[in-house]
Amino acid sequence: MDFNLSEEHNLIRETVRDFAEREIKPVALELDEKERFSIDLTKKIGELGLFGMTLPLEYGGQGLDTLSYIIAVEELARVDGSQAATLAAHNSLGIGPIYYFGTEEQKREYLPDLCTGNQLWAFGLTEPEAGSDSRGTKTEAKEVDGQWVINGSKIFITNGASEISAGVTVQAITGENNGKKEYSAILVKKGTPGYQSKPLKGKMMWRSSDTSSMFFENCSVPHENILGEKGQGSHIMLSTLDNGRLSIAAMGLGCAQGAFEAALAYSKERKQFGQVIGKFQAISFKLADMATKIELARNLLYKACWLKDAGKAFGKEAAMAKLYCSEIAKEVADEAVQIFGGYGLIKEYPVERFYRDQRLLQIGEGTSEIQRLVISRFLGL
Repeated sequence: MDFNLSEEHNLIRETVRDFAEREIKPVALELDEKERFSIDLTKKIGELGLFGMTLPLEYGGQGLDTLSYIIAVEELARVDGSQAATLAAHNSLGIGPIYYFGTEEQKREYLPDLCTGNQLWAFGLTEPEAGSDSRGTKTEAKEVDGQWVINGSKIFITNGASEISAGVTVQAITGENNGKKEYSAILVKKGTPGYQSKPLKGKMMWRSSDTSSMFFENCSVPHENILGEKGQGSHIMLSTLDNGRLSIAAMGLGCAQGAFEAALAYSKERKQFGQVIGKFQAISFKLADMATKIELARNLLYKACWLKDAGKAFGKEAAMAKLYCSEIAKEVADEAVQIFGGYGLIKEYPVERFYRDQRLLQIGEGTSEIQRLVISRFLGL
């Protein structure tokens, strides 16, 4: 057991942390207030090489391991959950399915541009009546004259409606097999007639990330736009969520780290009753517990990454990491606000945003309840 990070991992952390502090932190409050997705920051993240980090060089990636990517997401989330969400959703949910299940032609057509930051790709699974129950999909795709004709809608889709959104991977019903609905995954490019996406505004959290609703009305795409095999859609989408759990866990870890650091610094400055509040046991014990939980979360998440990079089964640990990091983000952010007192409720202070941003982590890419269901199945229950 070796808990030392490589020089490369440490360099990635330093580089991304410096970028987040220098480029994102000064504008995070304004972007959140105005609910504005930043194309400029997204392109800069691309220039830093963070999109497609784990892809081979031949597809425009960096050829790095899973832990390198997770550290990058963690460091962005330490400053701003919205920018981390853009990175995590694009890499895990956008690029991932095309790389793992696409044909060689699809990979070479889509991936190079998606690794630059000039284009983003979305993951169209969630619908108004299909959240945790992914098989509740009602969107349909019928084969007509060598084309897939898609009708239906999606909601809460990240990276689906900005100017640089290039398209979406859609789960749709494509028939029946032995009396059961058959689901397939289909690539739909932006600009395809019958496909429309709209920004979803009024969010409590991740206000400067791009969240969208999508509508398909007799949307026709070539038959070769199917991803993987016909009927493989559910497997593709759920497998993608397995990988995505690691990045959502990283967002929880980064959020907790950012909130903890803010609370720790504040506890050393704020004075009450003649001394800084960090000297009081009530506050110091809170911070001790917060630090312990973050350490536990980081070790669990990094172990899951190590398992994946070593080619070992990591599904149980990924679900555990997603569950634990999400729950720890909630607990740490809540205690950070408590340490700040009334100031923690003011938007000028970052813990207010951390407190809002963490709330999605127990819902997105599989709720905490679904993670417990996944874990219990690994236990044979």
